Amino acid sequence: MYPHSHHRTDQPILDVSRVTVRYNGRAALEDVTFHLREGERIAVVGPNGAGKSTLFKVVAGVLQPNSGEVNIFGSKPGRHVCIAYIPQRSQVDWNFPVTVADVVMMGRSAKLGPLNFPRKRDWRFVHHALETVDLSDLATRQISQLSGGQQQRMFIARALAQEVELMLMDEPLTGLDTPSQEGILGLLDRLKRENVTVMVATHDLDQAATHFDRIMLLNHRIVSFGEPNVVMQADNLLKAYGGRMKINSEGAVLVDECCPPEP
Repeated sequence: MYPHSHHRTDQPILDVSRVTVRYNGRAALEDVTFHLREGERIAVVGPNGAGKSTLFKVVAGVLQPNSGEVNIFGSKPGRHVCIAYIPQRSQVDWNFPVTVADVVMMGRSAKLGPLNFPRKRDWRFVHHALETVDLSDLATRQISQLSGGQQQRMFIARALAQEVELMLMDEPLTGLDTPSQEGILGLLDRLKRENVTVMVATHDLDQAATHFDRIMLLNHRIVSFGEPNVVMQADNLLKAYGGRMKINSEGAVLVDECCPPEP
């Protein structure tokens, strides 16, 4: 069995302290510090190239910062199996020959350990997760046959089978139609009731302000982090988006996302 860290209940579920990440000498993240409480739902917003995906990879333990620390319940993220990182759909090979149930079972892999096969208990977790996201009838379907919304629900099911406590979702709503977006947001409501902490990278400022407890406004550094009515002020948005932000005659904020994607 893989070694796993124990949770220290006197520590926050996520504590990020002075994290800096550089690519080719340029800072993707610089001196980022924050902590989260269990059960919170956090929206991470900012322009393309601001470091949102980089932040998620550092928190998940798949990328090491140049400096600073990340702790999950008091220990390093790489030793925790309670973290689920859901990448952007464009980064997934949807032609890989696996079924929906196969992908959800992957969430049990760290619980099984090397060379172990799924037991009845593991399949119970998988079936319950599929029921939770309303995908039971698609369990045997090849993943390329899913719609965008179904693909995201499958990944949420995989995280549930993993017994997730901290879920990182990188732009899960991008490219989805309105009903699919509402379905994903409804699932996030359910996760909140189950005390799962969720961080979601999104470009939709209205959704961030409406559906999340706190907003992190990021542009390599944290520009502002707090409740939506505090963060979504014009001066904060101007600091983060610069010339890509405009305010029209009705006072609405318009953001022009024209930058290349971040690493």
